[in-house]
Amino acid sequence: QVQLVESGGGLVQAGGSLRLSCVASGRTSSRYAMAWFRQAPEKEREFVAAISWSAGSTIYADSVKGRFTISRDNVKNTVYLQMNSLKPEDTAVYYCAARRTSFRDSTFASEDGMDYWGKGILVTVSS
Repeated sequence: QVQLVESGGGLVQAGGSLRLSCVASGRTSSRYAMAWFRQAPEKEREFVAAISWSAGSTIYADSVKGRFTISRDNVKNTVYLQMNSLKPEDTAVYYCAARRTSFRDSTFASEDGMDYWGKGILVTVSS
């Protein structure tokens, strides 16, 4: 079992920045690709960004490309989401997710394939 705990959310003005962190604990000896998803009020959860176990590959949703950066520190068992130039439409609960993988450079953007989820953290961007 792996537990994921997000932090770093909060209220920020449009144009501002936040950095989310997700710390993994438990059976972290396995290799995990990581991803961030988000769910805005009255909308379905959507993919935001993903990173491979090796950190050598990353992918982003078009809506955040150029503004958000995903990264990870495998020594600290932590994945980050740096969010810049935030917009009101970025307001959502952000979830960290992990998927076991044997491939060091694979990324995964589908909710269905994730093995573990955090409880989520709220990000509110005011206009």
